Amino acid sequence: MTRLLPVLTILIALLAAWYGGAVLLNAQWERDQAERAGVEITFAEIVPKTMAQDRPMLPAPHQVAAELWKTVVETSPTSKRSLVWHGWITLSSTLLGFAFGTILGVALAVAITASRTTGLSVMPWIIASQTIPILAIAPMMIVVLNAAGISGIAAKAMISMYLSFFPVAVGMVKGLRAADAMQVDLMRTYSASTFQTYLKLRLPASVPYLFASMKVGVAASLVGAIVAEMTLSQGGGIGARLLNGSYYGQTMMIWAALIAAAVMAGALVPAIGLVERLALRGRRA
Repeated sequence: MTRLLPVLTILIALLAAWYGGAVLLNAQWERDQAERAGVEITFAEIVPKTMAQDRPMLPAPHQVAAELWKTVVETSPTSKRSLVWHGWITLSSTLLGFAFGTILGVALAVAITASRTTGLSVMPWIIASQTIPILAIAPMMIVVLNAAGISGIAAKAMISMYLSFFPVAVGMVKGLRAADAMQVDLMRTYSASTFQTYLKLRLPASVPYLFASMKVGVAASLVGAIVAEMTLSQGGGIGARLLNGSYYGQTMMIWAALIAAAVMAGALVPAIGLVERLALRGRRA
């Protein structure tokens, strides 16, 4: 209970700030309505009204909770109105893009550490690729991928891969270079090939770095999938849900989708941590 106290304190503070923000941001609409009706309205009357607006500027926490309950529990998961249906589409794109990004990141890291020339020529381009805003490049990537016959979940996965490969590549470069110099010299003494050195020494030494970078990569992959869905909104997903909510002024829909995305990220990162513990336990065994 003692460990939970700081978490509960922060949660209560956030909820209080959220409710306070809802009152401040939604109050002006109530004042405008009262002015049009030619009546006086007190602050005590404004507060409950700001908690029950149909289209509030900032929905109150209980309104978002009600939206989540309606779209997650009360709506069939196979319905396009269900947040579960949209969440599964986003999760599919995220995991596929994350898998592609991890493979690409590891391959680039191996190439960079295996050859100094490759490292000097490739690494600057990898870094430069991340300076381009994803919101700017996503539509261009969709056009190019569609021209190449790649669409749907595969196109979304490519955008997720674009964001997720970078932290994996950087982390793996650090990990592959983390092997002790004396151990590397020992492998050379044994006349081990480059492949054997990587397989027996460098790759095992890089495992902690790999999983640390994968935790960042999976979160970046989720962001990439959501951005891609905002470009390909007809395919559904959390991003499409956010876009539709923005079009129709449904702020409760927007906030429910944001919380769903946060929950997904909060589940994916610990899942990587669980795989990490199992992998490290297997190594020690």
